[in-house]
Amino acid sequence: MQLPESSRWQFTPDLNICRVLNGMWQVSGAHGAIQPKQAIATMFDYIDAGFTTWDLADHYGPAEDFIGEFRRQAIATRGKEALSNLQAFTKWVPRPAKMTRRVVEQNIDRSLARMRVETLDLLQFHWWEYRDKNYIDALTYLAELQQEGKIKHLALTNFDTERLKIISEAGIKIVSNQVQFSLVDRRPLMKMIPFCQEHNIQLLAYGTLCGGLLSEKYLEQPEPRGTALNTASLRKYKNMVDAWGGWNLFQELLAVLKQIAAKHDVSIANVAVRYILDRPTVAGAIVGTRLGISEHVADNAKVFALTLDADDTGQIEAVLARSRDLLRLIGDCGDEYRR
Repeated sequence: MQLPESSRWQFTPDLNICRVLNGMWQVSGAHGAIQPKQAIATMFDYIDAGFTTWDLADHYGPAEDFIGEFRRQAIATRGKEALSNLQAFTKWVPRPAKMTRRVVEQNIDRSLARMRVETLDLLQFHWWEYRDKNYIDALTYLAELQQEGKIKHLALTNFDTERLKIISEAGIKIVSNQVQFSLVDRRPLMKMIPFCQEHNIQLLAYGTLCGGLLSEKYLEQPEPRGTALNTASLRKYKNMVDAWGGWNLFQELLAVLKQIAAKHDVSIANVAVRYILDRPTVAGAIVGTRLGISEHVADNAKVFALTLDADDTGQIEAVLARSRDLLRLIGDCGDEYRR
């Protein structure tokens, strides 16, 4: 399988990425047991198919170690050239506290060692408590490490528009912000995207498939509860569906998505991802990979041949117009983590 040129995005002058990123939260332990040997073998399948870009974090269980072991095996069996088109975007998620140069560098050095790299492609920084202003100090030290070559590009994850503005005005160059963005959660359209358009900042969207709820599996199905929500993603995004408008309205959305999917000979998931990829400033959408448990490589590839027309978009937005205002209910991007 060879992905079309439309699958690629010039994210930075030196990073050309796949627009569907492989999300590694699913290896953290909250989505079923992962067998490392099988997981690494599956990573080769993704790379060979053209899905070359990985999204991970320091706290996603063995995710950084998996990248490091994949790199080791790739070099041993294919040579260093095999890594020329690999991109691995990690995160640093510290507990809010006083930030010193030593603390910041130690954490970055740990990620470098686990991933077996000399430079992090992209470091996405998260901060839990805005009232603790030490996040500016942390970013200042990260910028220093970037200048010294330990980080190629600095980014954020789950920062709101107000704080993104403060960071930008502090002179810290941010290339992207990773935010929850889906047909159910369209908060980024309100404040985040206009700011990013003005300041040349890109978005990486997660939660685009609502943990798998945006799929044929849940069409015309009773509302899942209790043990039926058997992954962290399903529990998280079922709560988001409840806030958005509830299961009955969600079923209406799935029915419309199914009609559009049938028209284009694709899946509901393809339509949901394509809609988000078509929004302004969105560089890519992160789709979770349960390595060695379930694979969706062939289905994900169909996203890049799909074009939604005005009628498709109009049908979708007619349903979305009847949902609740999540910006008013929850707040701006990432505010659900700081309530």
